[in-house]
Amino acid sequence: MTDTPVTETPETLTPAEVEALARAAHAGQTDKAGRPYAEHLAAVAEGVRVRGGDPEQLAAAWLHDSVEDAALSEEWLAGAALTARTKAIVDALTKRPGEEPGAYARRILATPGALLVKEADLAHNADPERLALLPGPTRKRLTEKYAHMRALLGLGPVVSGES
Repeated sequence: MTDTPVTETPETLTPAEVEALARAAHAGQTDKAGRPYAEHLAAVAEGVRVRGGDPEQLAAAWLHDSVEDAALSEEWLAGAALTARTKAIVDALTKRPGEEPGAYARRILATPGALLVKEADLAHNADPERLALLPGPTRKRLTEKYAHMRALLGLGPVVSGES
């Protein structure tokens, strides 16, 4: 099955509008190293772009953590001026409370376009320079967590400079 991009309609948010919305939704949030969370979103979007992602995947990259982090609600996503495919990718990337990693990985693999966005997300999360800013035990736990998810998704280890 191929991922066929859907042409934007006048009612669909533009890429710039999606980025601005995501930045506003995550304003004031920081990552585990204390950096503005929007830096992570921008890195994931760039990772999607360099991997050949389409506009729907780029939109999903900007929004991939929005529902999970409660920056935006499920109701907002359902009614948002986004394509059905973008909404499906964001939904697939939203971890459910208590969800097993295997179930999460299966949902990503079953959703057209989601794997590429998750690959970019994991590449940035597992960036050694980014992880080096964290305390040793946290760095070790996250390194193992990201490696496990990459294995479940069939992605293999992170290649240096991949993010």
